[in-house]
Amino acid sequence: MKTLAVITGDIINFTKLPAERRKALIEDTEYLLKNWISKKANAEIFRGDSYQVLFEDALSAITKSIQLVCWFKKHSDEENSIYLSTRISIGIGEVSYHGKNVLNSDGEAFHLSGRNFDAMKEDQYLSIHTKDPQKNATIEIILNFVNKYLGNWNKGQAEVIFWQLEGKNQQEIAKMLSISQPSVNSRLKTAGWKELEPTIAHIASLVQ
Repeated sequence: MKTLAVITGDIINFTKLPAERRKALIEDTEYLLKNWISKKANAEIFRGDSYQVLFEDALSAITKSIQLVCWFKKHSDEENSIYLSTRISIGIGEVSYHGKNVLNSDGEAFHLSGRNFDAMKEDQYLSIHTKDPQKNATIEIILNFVNKYLGNWNKGQAEVIFWQLEGKNQQEIAKMLSISQPSVNSRLKTAGWKELEPTIAHIASLVQ
């Protein structure tokens, strides 16, 4: 049976937003999630501020999870001191049953994702688990550092990393954000992207 990756997440500080902004953010997030995958039913939002997505491989799940941290951070309402982010638990394993959508499906990947999401601490933005305890221990050590980076990113850094992971180059990002290319490079540098990018690929190699 093929190994798949399930992410379960929720939005930090979502309820602090005004109702209209909450509605718009959920609609935009649902559109984003469903356009990341080929089968639309494999991405669903539930309980208002929670979501679950099934990915075909670990690298996609990890990369898109980093993007989701950036996605919510860049939607923060800084004028009113409402800083958004997200907590995400990735479960990597087999899927034994595909229901009408991701919320009705079942299997090892879902159990690992959901169970470990409930165990996440406040300072954890990303958690990754397989059925191998030894691998999990190694990944947890690496993620202790990754989570420090994720927690410290500001809105500007999150914006450029989001588009970097969408495959845009620095010139394209600069044009989109109406800033200079050196400013894009500076944001990536201060965010620690040079160190974090190979770390993401390494974690994916550990769990494939």
